Amino acid sequence: MTNRLLYALGAAALVLSAPASAALSRPEQIMVRTVDAEQQRTLAMLERWVNQNSGTMNMAGVEAVRDMVVPEFRELGFTTQWIDMSAVGRAGHLVARHVGSRRGRRLLLIGHLDTVFEPDSPFQRWVRDGDHAKGPGSGDDKGGDAVIIAALRAMKAAGTLKNANITVFLTGDEEDAGRPLAISRRDLVAEGKRADVALDFEDLAVEDGPNGPMDMGSTARRSAGDWTLTVTGHAAHSAGVGAGDYGAIYDLARIIDQFRRELPEDKLTYNVGLIGGGQTAKLDPGMIRLEATGKTNIIAATAVARGDLRAISQDQIDRVEAKMRAIVAQPLAGAHAEIVFDPDIYPPMAPTEGNRAILAALNGVNRDMRLAEMGELDASKRGAGDISFVASEVSGLAGMGPESDGSHTASETVDIPSIFKQAKRSAILMSRLAAQHR
Repeated sequence: MTNRLLYALGAAALVLSAPASAALSRPEQIMVRTVDAEQQRTLAMLERWVNQNSGTMNMAGVEAVRDMVVPEFRELGFTTQWIDMSAVGRAGHLVARHVGSRRGRRLLLIGHLDTVFEPDSPFQRWVRDGDHAKGPGSGDDKGGDAVIIAALRAMKAAGTLKNANITVFLTGDEEDAGRPLAISRRDLVAEGKRADVALDFEDLAVEDGPNGPMDMGSTARRSAGDWTLTVTGHAAHSAGVGAGDYGAIYDLARIIDQFRRELPEDKLTYNVGLIGGGQTAKLDPGMIRLEATGKTNIIAATAVARGDLRAISQDQIDRVEAKMRAIVAQPLAGAHAEIVFDPDIYPPMAPTEGNRAILAALNGVNRDMRLAEMGELDASKRGAGDISFVASEVSGLAGMGPESDGSHTASETVDIPSIFKQAKRSAILMSRLAAQHR
């Protein structure tokens, strides 16, 4: 990691010292023209992908999208591999590899084939309206996959793909990862260990600025992990409540309120998404439904709450989990409480100097393309993602996909011009990074 960080810092210094008037090279100009010339091809390709349902649990649909994507990579000289994930109840992952110069930087591009929209969803088709198009996965993340293909085709046309070492890893279960994650993300982590730079092609972050919308660079993503709090007590007549016996619901309420008052810190969020209690309280096997029974004149014997925790670093996770355990370990009279943290979590992608160096390199591309420079997005505005699984191994940047709105809803809409802007940015950035020696 030390050598990679030194490389990243050195690259940042070179980029920042480049003159603002620097122009695109001839191959870079060819990339820009190629993306523009192939706009209709790119959109037709994306429309076909969107119109094929690939909800995470529609494994045949995920494989159908894979079969559409594989020829695109093979035409560009990539070898492809399908990693079966039936062991965790998911379709699998597509890996495409291009071997170039032995000395060039190794790039890892990350996207996904699945969407949140299963076959029973009414939201199934691509519908275009001028510069926008609605459709399942139009932005998240089939739109990002389209950016990858368009950028790689531009690199090939310009001659910069020939010597580039690029691995593309498209997961088939990003929206609902198979468990355990040690299996479903094993191969992605292995690719991260081999890479020098990772680029994630989920949607571009855009914020309102003083002069209009501003594209932002995503150097960090927070973790995502679940917790379950269970409180037990002794069922008794309500006439005795408070006389040495508060029961389970009162203690659950105390704990949740202390979380609210004592946990807050920068970039941390915790949520209580499910709660219930009474004489009985039982979670279903999927832990998304809770059945409770009780009467107003019986002190509650059990109470349960489930929620999530999102943090910017492993240090923050460790610190907050310890604080939550300490709060839980102070029960009211007559109650016993226990909190369990799910070990299967999406890890954080901390905002490292290596990540910021890649954003600096991207801003070098922006200056040469006469685009506005991209600021660093507040990590609390970005959810968890697959790039986080390699973040401890390699410097990276998220949000290289197109601008979109309404992700995970029936209003998901992609901004069509942003597909081409992102493809140009990506092609130039990848060409510059791949040409640098390890």
